[in-house]
Amino acid sequence: MPQHVVIIGAVALGPKAACRFKRLEPDSKVTMIDRDSIVSYGGCGIPYFISGDVSDLRELRTTSFKLVRDEAFFRDCKDIEVLTRTEALSIDRAAKRVRLRNLDTGQESELAYDKLVLSTGASARRLNIPGEDLPGVHSVGNLHDASAVKDLISGGHAGKAVVVGSGFIGLEVAEALADMWGLEVSIVEIQDRLLPRNISPLLARMASEHLTEKDVALHFGEKVLAIEGEGRVERVITDKRTIEAELVVMAAGVIPNGQLAREAGLAVSPRGAVVVDETMRTSDPDIFAGGDCVEVPNLAAGGTLHLPLGSMANRQGRVIGTNLAGGDDRFPGAVGSFAVKIFERAISGAGLTLEQAKQAGFDAISATAIQFDRAHFFPGKELMTLEATIDRKTRRVLGVQGFGPSGDALVGRVGAVAALMQKGCTVEDLCLLEYPYSPPFASAMDIVNTLGTVADNMLAGKNQGLDPASFCELFDADSQEHYFLDCREPDNAAPYLEKHPGKWHNIPQGQLRSRLDEVPRDKTVVLVCNTGIRSYEAQITLEQAGFKGVLNLHGGMAALKQSGADPLKK
Repeated sequence: MPQHVVIIGAVALGPKAACRFKRLEPDSKVTMIDRDSIVSYGGCGIPYFISGDVSDLRELRTTSFKLVRDEAFFRDCKDIEVLTRTEALSIDRAAKRVRLRNLDTGQESELAYDKLVLSTGASARRLNIPGEDLPGVHSVGNLHDASAVKDLISGGHAGKAVVVGSGFIGLEVAEALADMWGLEVSIVEIQDRLLPRNISPLLARMASEHLTEKDVALHFGEKVLAIEGEGRVERVITDKRTIEAELVVMAAGVIPNGQLAREAGLAVSPRGAVVVDETMRTSDPDIFAGGDCVEVPNLAAGGTLHLPLGSMANRQGRVIGTNLAGGDDRFPGAVGSFAVKIFERAISGAGLTLEQAKQAGFDAISATAIQFDRAHFFPGKELMTLEATIDRKTRRVLGVQGFGPSGDALVGRVGAVAALMQKGCTVEDLCLLEYPYSPPFASAMDIVNTLGTVADNMLAGKNQGLDPASFCELFDADSQEHYFLDCREPDNAAPYLEKHPGKWHNIPQGQLRSRLDEVPRDKTVVLVCNTGIRSYEAQITLEQAGFKGVLNLHGGMAALKQSGADPLKK
């Protein structure tokens, strides 16, 4: 029997659910409503419109065959009615009606539904500080924001910009402003590092080093107190400094729009997100919800997570569209995959960092591998860093994060592991992952396989070592209890021997067995090589010879250099 489906919100999930449902039930009616005048666009592409990578705003609204997804498109091509500039005021669940207001005329009306879908999205988090509404202060939550920011820059009215927040959007916008437009860009982050909820301190330091190389000023551990200016923004006041600015982009996170659901008596989480089950139904079986306004099961840590991504919304939209037509599709949850480009580098990950795993109650370790993104003999190779968070007891992979060249290589590896994690990935799965091999694309022993072997050795009590931060603490302490041994060839070690005479020592790994008498047995030997592989071989050699407490620098000199801790600079 034909039914009427009403969808509140028409950006990502709403259109996907509507189109899927209409394909299954073409005789039924679908009405989408949205407060904005623009619907169905790729919001995650906004930073790339600001940067100029996407030249025309219309490209974020078009299909792959260049049709603009406006009201006429949905009416003529999809048989779906779209009411723009229309706000949903309330939901009468008993009568199955939605109270609406036309934002242009102020006229109110009611719309009956058989099934209802909430796709109300999320809103930029406000800091509630003085000056937050000054001209020149923007979020980038919709295409109007994007157009306003780009017009301001292209008009030559913004030479200095401050980005508040170092999450995904903050980093993407900072790159866009600095790289394409040459603005003087500062990032202010209240936490002690960028992407604090997504990557480890090591990867954060690597990313920060790269941003600093690109002249982006980073201010961590600072709270924005006010935004000031006469008639428009002129400066940002933090608890530590004053930063001049003609443009401020607020990127301090988002809050799910669950107010309408809460007022209708639907279950809402403490975060304010709509609570749904695996079928994407709310606490009312005739009302579905998805996209940025909901939380979903966290397959890595248990509990739930809020992950506002267009990819997530589209997958959920298909599930909802199927179930509106009487199906029983399920959305089991997510491990929280992400990727973000910063200049010539990329950050990608899924699941938990070591810090998060411990907070969640896991007895976990972190394994690190640094390796070329393709065969070591192939031109154009670049180093990639991967970390895995492993539960000691079950050997389950709780998370994977990486930093490396801004191509598809890093994201491909993380995506492969993330897919395994959805079903319960183990260390053995990393060791045996069948990643497509050809020298232009990967090594015969891929970095994911290497990461698995590092984790396996660590769990077996081998490859005991320390991360770059711990290495720096020992090295800076200038203790006589440690012996720093460089296992690389003499030409690699020479600058360090000259910089730190008597403290930095060199015996190539291939010569170590014949020169064991040069290594003191009354000190803790700290081994170093380029990436941690030769130093691990040296560790085995020393332990076989009876040395105790030998430590290997995981990630080697590559990790130190990429995180800004090269001993040559000390």
